[in-house]
Amino acid sequence: MELINLTMIWALIIGFGIMMYILMDGFDLGVGILYPFAPDEHARDVMMNSVAPVWDGNETWLVLGGAGLLAAFPAVYSILLPALYLGVFLMLAGLIFRGIAFEFRFKSTRNRHWWNVAFSGGSYVATFCQGVVVGTYIQGFATEGHVYVGGAFDWLTPFTVITGLALVAGYALLGATWTILKSEGEVQAWAYRITPKLLIAVLVGFGVISLYTPFVDEYVRERWFNHIGMFWVFPVLALCCAAFIWRAVSKRLEGQPFVATLGLFLFTYLGLIFSKWPYLVPPDITIWDAASDPGAQLFLLIGVLFVIPIVLGYTAWSYWVFRGKVQDGGYH
Repeated sequence: MELINLTMIWALIIGFGIMMYILMDGFDLGVGILYPFAPDEHARDVMMNSVAPVWDGNETWLVLGGAGLLAAFPAVYSILLPALYLGVFLMLAGLIFRGIAFEFRFKSTRNRHWWNVAFSGGSYVATFCQGVVVGTYIQGFATEGHVYVGGAFDWLTPFTVITGLALVAGYALLGATWTILKSEGEVQAWAYRITPKLLIAVLVGFGVISLYTPFVDEYVRERWFNHIGMFWVFPVLALCCAAFIWRAVSKRLEGQPFVATLGLFLFTYLGLIFSKWPYLVPPDITIWDAASDPGAQLFLLIGVLFVIPIVLGYTAWSYWVFRGKVQDGGYH
């Protein structure tokens, strides 16, 4: 019972950390995805300034989720790293390029265009690889016991490519609605114009994935249609958020499109968790199969319960300090 309780607590913590990363780092990756399509260099300055004060704090949640996963479910790493090594390496490389571009783009004059490429390219690579990881998780891993026995490129399939492209569109939608919230004038007008197009792309992508998934994973198909009353709450709520985004953009509301886009991602994420529960490494390994020793879980849990409020506190404070619109020189 103790193992079950501790394991459930850790599963909630890690799920919360991953959800926070998707919601909070998604929009600054989306800003990078939209970079090549921005009207001009001034728009790019405004877009980068809007996320510059918070982007590194957002990625704290990725570190927290990854470290917690290693601490509480070490068996997952013995499978996921061999299975996803190339994809995870490319994702981290993309995040590194983005981080370097944040530091050097504003300081460079002659080579600024190359830092634009690094910022945008890193955003595309990191986002696409995250989508591929999600797709691989849905389709499952070839394992024997706690050992990965698949190939080095099993993570790259037509289904995972679709999930990667859908996440690129989704993060771009987050970036567009964030730009609406943080900008003014022509930059904001441009963000209003592209948001409906991105919303359609996201709905098409998520729709294709929803139709494709039951053919990829028999467990998901059975869970969807055997618990249809419970599962379909999530897609209905996600569609309600999509309708609200469309309405808010048509009325030129500023904050509501971004909040509704966060809701769209939240309900999609919860639907994914419901579809695969309780499997941490599909199709065979549950959260209890992969859990570490209860003593280790309890020892690490004490530290994490102190860290999470601190992270939440400084995250809220940073967003409060850098609230408002962005102009040429920063916030006002």
